[in-house]
Amino acid sequence: MATASQAPIGAPRLRALLLSGIGVPAGLLAMLAMIVVPLPPLALDVLFTFNIALSLLIVIAVFSIRKPLDFAIFPSVLLIATMFRLALNVASTRVVLINGHTGAGAAGHVIESFGQFVIGGDYAVGIIVFVILTIINFVVVTKGAGRISEVSARFTLDAMPGKQMAIDADLNAGLVTQDEARARRAEVRAEADFYGSMDGASKFVRGDATAGILILLINMLGGLAIGTLAHALSFADAARVYALLTIGDGLVAQIPALLLSTAVAVIVTRMSRDQDMGGEVAARLFGDPRLLAVAAAVIGALGLIPGMPNVAFLGMAALCGGGAWWVRQRQLREAAKPAAAAAPAAVAPESKELSWDDVRPVDLVGLEVGYRLVPLVDKAQGGELLARIRGVRRKLSQDLGFLVAAVHIRDNLELAPNAYRINLSGVPVGESVIYPDRELAINPGRVFGTLQGVETRDPAFGMEAVWIETGLREHAQALGYTVVDATTVVATHLSHVVQLHAHELLGHEEVQQLLNAVAKAAPKLVEDLVPKTLPLAAVVKVLQGLLAERIPIRNLRAILETIAEHAARTQDPQVLNAHVRVALSRQIVQDIAGMAGEIPVITLEPELEQLLTHSVATGSANPGLEPGLAERLQQRLAESARLQEAAGQPAVLLVAPTLRATLSRFLRAGVPSLHVLAWNEIPDNRRVRLVATVGR
Repeated sequence: MATASQAPIGAPRLRALLLSGIGVPAGLLAMLAMIVVPLPPLALDVLFTFNIALSLLIVIAVFSIRKPLDFAIFPSVLLIATMFRLALNVASTRVVLINGHTGAGAAGHVIESFGQFVIGGDYAVGIIVFVILTIINFVVVTKGAGRISEVSARFTLDAMPGKQMAIDADLNAGLVTQDEARARRAEVRAEADFYGSMDGASKFVRGDATAGILILLINMLGGLAIGTLAHALSFADAARVYALLTIGDGLVAQIPALLLSTAVAVIVTRMSRDQDMGGEVAARLFGDPRLLAVAAAVIGALGLIPGMPNVAFLGMAALCGGGAWWVRQRQLREAAKPAAAAAPAAVAPESKELSWDDVRPVDLVGLEVGYRLVPLVDKAQGGELLARIRGVRRKLSQDLGFLVAAVHIRDNLELAPNAYRINLSGVPVGESVIYPDRELAINPGRVFGTLQGVETRDPAFGMEAVWIETGLREHAQALGYTVVDATTVVATHLSHVVQLHAHELLGHEEVQQLLNAVAKAAPKLVEDLVPKTLPLAAVVKVLQGLLAERIPIRNLRAILETIAEHAARTQDPQVLNAHVRVALSRQIVQDIAGMAGEIPVITLEPELEQLLTHSVATGSANPGLEPGLAERLQQRLAESARLQEAAGQPAVLLVAPTLRATLSRFLRAGVPSLHVLAWNEIPDNRRVRLVATVGR
């Protein structure tokens, strides 16, 4: 016998079992039992009522979610609801055919009510109503939803590569963190899975509509046969009784089916972005007084025509006109509030003498924008550029190894309205034109169609691109384009410019801050190096040289230890830079070639390499080549680098240590993608593979 302390344990255990995943399989088994085990009329009433309530809940849930992925389990819910309704059809069919001769209440009060009240007890009317509902469900709603599901699934799968590339671009530009990028990739996969599942789930709804028609015909013919042959009813009585029961049964099942079909159509026609559907509908249809005013004028004109239902039309026109007036008055009140709040008394500034405070220092990193781009910067207007730039600074500071200077943003009326300019130390280093109300579709090299829009080039990397309307985003991604918004374009361009000019942003103050940080862990190293062995300016030159060749200075302790080891013999920043590069060889090669054990390299022909070595040995400031040969060398190396990039491999020029620094400076502007390495910078655990040799 259970004690009092044991009594309340059952409910929590039952709830735990349901939440653990047993409840759904148990429900499916109960559906199968409904097909096999005869149900009494009372049970049918309860289950039919529950079916209608479940369909209503699903429709309400579809309208209340903000984006389709919030209801990612919808395809499974749709399958379960469809199976439940079909099981009810089978159970009610059994009861109708077995007990239908007893009267209209043989299958429960729900079916009887739909047969008597909804269709007025006339089975001819019932058949017509059922056929109309079936046509609406099968031909209009289900067919359209199925087509949209199919197209959405195909476009979503086609757009996956473009979306993944956009996420990678945001991650590389520092606009998102690793965790945010991982979450966005998971969302892209979930979106593809959802629309793929919806494509299949829409077939369930279409099949359910077909099954409803067949079940109606089977029940009608079967009821006539059983009523006349087994129960000796006249043909008229059998037709009346079984037709009403069959029509009532069909309507009870068809109405929830129509609700579910509508839910499917609504969820597949919604946009994938976050959206309040109720608010959007209200804002678009009833939020513009001009729309209501036009509707009132048209309906009012129709109401003045003789013979028309004047009262109804004129009443609706008055209602629309009143709504337009009320919406307009509300807009005026809302517009007046911020204007009144932002109208402080104008105070004439006091004239004062000029001082040194009026001389503004030059911004290390500056961004100037045209007046149409100001909303991108203004938080009050929903601008996200400031947050994106903070993300870029954070990412660059982590990658480069020092704190990147803050970006000062100003508006410049001298610029074109949609133009922006990036300045370093007051000197423009990059500018472009963007369209805030459009998005940039970038051609990554392989696309499957063309887009209508403003043709341009990506300002950061010079890739072909098109400014497209926002509504074409999904289509562009399906064609293989990488689509980004205007804010991302500016942030990516800024990130690229800062990376190229990182050595110009590292000064004495930044290096001193880095030395102070290292001194906390290795005080003796910093104390013996600066200023005892080497002046601070020499350390700055070495670090700037590394950044100029795209080598991060994150491993500052190893860099300082290498400088301290060789500073007693030389204080030449170029010589110290070469020693540091050898010490950082693993990091350098890792950044270029990743984890590959074999590095594809380009070399120079021995005759050309000897000529260059002799020129450097004579103390020339450049490789010492006549202009024609220098141009040919640069062109051939650029072509070899392009071939390597097209093959998906890094472009590396391997030369003698005495030539590396000179050739790196010579090729930095002409072939920026080519990495120049010395033989002694290849780690012992890496092999080299010769892919090309460049000669005179």
